[in-house]
Amino acid sequence: MTDNDNDPDRPEKAPTGGLRPGLKKAAPKPDEPFRADLPPERRKGKRGGGAEGTRRRLDLRWLWISLAVIVALGVSAALYAANYVNQHYLQDLPEVPSRQALYASSRAPAIKFYDMNGAFLASRGPQYGEDIRLDRLPDYVPKAFLAAEDRRFYKHGAVDLWAIARAARANHQAGRVVEGGSTISQQLAKGLFLTPDQNIRRKIQEAALAYKLEQMMTKDEVLELYLDRIYFGANTFGLDGAARTYFGKPATQLTLPEAALLAALPKAPSRMALHRNMEGALKRQRLVLERMLGEGWITQQEMNEAIANPPKLAGTALANDGDNGYALDYATGEVLKMVGPNSPDLVVRLTIDTKLQANGAQALRRIIQGQGKASGASQGAMIAIDSQGAVRTMVGGVDYGESVFNRAVQAKRQPGSSFKPFVYAAALEKGVLPTDVRVDEPVKIGDWEPKNYGGRYRGAVSVETALAQSINTVAVKLGEEVGPAAISNLASRFGITTLPANPNLSVSLGAYEVPLIEMTSAYQVFQQAGSRITPFIVSEIATIDGQVIFTHQTTSPVPAYDIHFASMMVRMMQKVVTSGTGARANFGRPAAGKTGTSQNWRDAWFIGFTPDYVAGVWVGNDNDKPMNKVTGGEVAASIWRDFMVTAHASLPVREFEWLLPDPVAIYEADPRNYFFEGLADDFSNAASALEPPPTVEPPMIEPPAPSPPSAATMEPIPN
Repeated sequence: MTDNDNDPDRPEKAPTGGLRPGLKKAAPKPDEPFRADLPPERRKGKRGGGAEGTRRRLDLRWLWISLAVIVALGVSAALYAANYVNQHYLQDLPEVPSRQALYASSRAPAIKFYDMNGAFLASRGPQYGEDIRLDRLPDYVPKAFLAAEDRRFYKHGAVDLWAIARAARANHQAGRVVEGGSTISQQLAKGLFLTPDQNIRRKIQEAALAYKLEQMMTKDEVLELYLDRIYFGANTFGLDGAARTYFGKPATQLTLPEAALLAALPKAPSRMALHRNMEGALKRQRLVLERMLGEGWITQQEMNEAIANPPKLAGTALANDGDNGYALDYATGEVLKMVGPNSPDLVVRLTIDTKLQANGAQALRRIIQGQGKASGASQGAMIAIDSQGAVRTMVGGVDYGESVFNRAVQAKRQPGSSFKPFVYAAALEKGVLPTDVRVDEPVKIGDWEPKNYGGRYRGAVSVETALAQSINTVAVKLGEEVGPAAISNLASRFGITTLPANPNLSVSLGAYEVPLIEMTSAYQVFQQAGSRITPFIVSEIATIDGQVIFTHQTTSPVPAYDIHFASMMVRMMQKVVTSGTGARANFGRPAAGKTGTSQNWRDAWFIGFTPDYVAGVWVGNDNDKPMNKVTGGEVAASIWRDFMVTAHASLPVREFEWLLPDPVAIYEADPRNYFFEGLADDFSNAASALEPPPTVEPPMIEPPAPSPPSAATMEPIPN
């Protein structure tokens, strides 16, 4: 019987690996999800099964583990960084006050100043004007400041990362800082709460405070407060104050060119001061206008008209305090230290003598300008203090209108030989006497070979002569004897703060920089018989309604130097004026002082005192340019003399009545002297016994004296 595929009774042929004979093929089951929880053998035949699937699953597992580790490390690093920043930069973060307090903070008082006799001098203090509200200003006014400082102000948060990156790129390309990335919120935070220091701590705190400000205020409120607090130079804060100061009008009436010009100032208010550098300010005004045009805030025609019509300043914008300006600036700072920034308006009486202030300024200006070309000096400063420590005169430069930098207080210059009295004073404390002798000769200490002015050496000289003639080699020898640390210690007791505790030996020749006010005050220790008096310029502070809140109290001088040594120093310094390098300062009254000339003729000093006043004068150039071999005994001494003549015109002649007699050197007899004296006699007697007896010669008879020659035969004596 043959096979018949169509025979219904014949069993079906089982497919390879298929069903058992006699069973029909089952319908396929629907796809099941991958079961990672089942053992591999139960997943055999499923999708992803086999060795390849296992390897793929292991790779995915390690990928997820790696990502988890990376995320964990990133979170840990972020937490560590946040904790580090908090611990090292934000622990002393200033507290942000309430919104109401913010509008009242950082407002310094207005101050009315009077001189020692009660005469009105000037009004000082910041000019604020009215508070700013954006809806009351012309639209172009706030936009001018946004163009100048933060064009994307309404598009970013408290910190603009894009601006920071842009500034970093510009600064890198220029090789110096040419652009900043701070937002207006950051600038406001810095002005309200921080110092202007440029460091990472201040930048981080600035960003944190800016964030807090924007959390409690709207963008418009931040911009309004910024415009109320920003500094515009000329002691003026706030947009309305600046508008009134420079243009004599409120901010609501500013024109486009005026607004753009004011917006140019906050970047550099002193350098761009409108009454001194209008040209520079107008260049930046044009940049502001170009940015406004680029943002679509003004039209080309409006920009052209603004450039073609530069603003005109109000007459009051050019006013200054003249010769009193330096003293008023210094006094303002002293007042604010005592009363704080949020006190009421004040009335202040100063120690300034208006007549002496004017005479001092005139003498300084006249002599420097008169001898300017010959001397090569363009600047100078002077300060005078009475015997009680009251500052009667403070002149910080030739012309306050040209430069407000106070060289009597702010400048630090090399005092040169005017520092030598402190070296000699330290030597007296170590037992040196004015009559002691030191040899003026070439000196070499390591690689340093200090030389005398003129290159001459005098040999053996007394200590007092060495000071009077300002001999460098002797000063260095004395400095080496006492040690630089002892000199620094004495200078510190006298009130000098700029020396390190262990200077090098060049301190003997005044190589370390010192402010004029400290040098002059330190000389007063000699004038006051060894007692130190801290100089002061403020006598009394009262509120505008008459409530006295400060009065200078006369305190007992602080002992700084022994009166016996001070007496010797004054006598030696008197010889500087009467017969030494400071002879040009002599004005016929008891006076003592010292000249000083720094290296390469950059600084010339004369500091001296009478029983009534101590005064110091510095002459030089702001750019450190050497003068034409000008010494302290020339221009500076002449200025000092002219001032002192006026200062003493109505005063009786006074001596330094407290001076003590100079000590007499006492030498103890050596007990061996008797032996050596007897030994000398023995040698003398022995020598006489060995000499032959003298030969006696007959006396000579002198010839008669010739008669005097006649006038015809006399020869002329040469001149």
